[in-house]
Amino acid sequence: MDARIVSKADLHATVADWLLLKNGLLDERQELANYVKVALMTDALSDPDEIRPDPDSDDRRGWWADMEAQPIWNGWMIGTKNWLLTRAKISDAYSWEGDTIIRAENYTRDAVNPLLKMKMCSAVYVKGERVGRDRIDVRVILFRGPLVAVDLLFQDLWAAITQEPILSPYGWSV
Repeated sequence: MDARIVSKADLHATVADWLLLKNGLLDERQELANYVKVALMTDALSDPDEIRPDPDSDDRRGWWADMEAQPIWNGWMIGTKNWLLTRAKISDAYSWEGDTIIRAENYTRDAVNPLLKMKMCSAVYVKGERVGRDRIDVRVILFRGPLVAVDLLFQDLWAAITQEPILSPYGWSV
C-alpha cells in the first residue's frame, strides 16, 4: 500500500502527511509520485570527503533505515544529497566545486534513478534551472512507457533565507 503524501514547506519546516479520502481510507492513487517525494524529501548520507554546509559539523545525515536498505528496498539508499547545497553559492562550471545547477541535477537524478532500476518507471528526466539571482528549481519527470507518470517541480529556498530579518535582543534588525 502506498498512500498519497501531501506536503507544505516554508522556512521553518516541511510537513508531509498522508491524504485521506472522504470515506476515511488512504488515497493510494499516486504511488510513484510518493516514491519521488520520499526520495527528494529525505537526506541521503554524504560521503566522508564531501563538503557539508557547516564545515565544523561531522553530521553526514542520511536516513537511519538505510542500514537495512538491501533486504527491505533491494539496495535503494533513500534520499538526496541536495541538502549539501543549502549554503552553497550558485556558481558556474569554473568554480572549485563545479556548477551548482549541475550538482543539484545530479543529486536529484541519483535519488530517483533507483526507480528505473526497480522498473517502476521507464525513463527519468531531470532539469535544473536558475530562477533569479539566488534560486534553483529542479523539475523531475518520470515516464511509464511513452506517457508522463510524474511531473514535479522542486524549488530551493535560498531566496527566502536571506529575506527574513534577524532581530537582535534590542529589537533592531541585523
